[in-house]
Amino acid sequence: QVQLVESGGGLVQAGGSLRLSCVASGLTFSRSAMAWFRQAPGKEREFVAAINWRFGSTIHADSVKGRFSISRDNAENTVYLQMNSLKPEDTAVYYCAAGTLALVDAARYTYWGQGTQVTVSS
Repeated sequence: QVQLVESGGGLVQAGGSLRLSCVASGLTFSRSAMAWFRQAPGKEREFVAAINWRFGSTIHADSVKGRFSISRDNAENTVYLQMNSLKPEDTAVYYCAAGTLALVDAARYTYWGQGTQVTVSS
């Protein structure tokens, strides 16, 4: 049974930082592409960042480039999202996802976590 468990969310002031973690189990993590998506109230789920398994290549949404960084630790079956210079518009539930390729399309990911809330106050 595949499980993705996110942690690290919380309340932070604008300009602050948070690091999200997602621990995976029940899958071959080292051969899985991992991604972060987010969903704000009343909005559709949107792509944030993804990382491939093979060379660790990454892609980031334009809205977070230069502020957020995705990374992975295959020994710990964990993917991270370092979020700096947070803005109120970053407020959302952040979801971890696992799939075959690092893509921006949420439909291409097979497994999802339950999400962790990030709230950025102005």
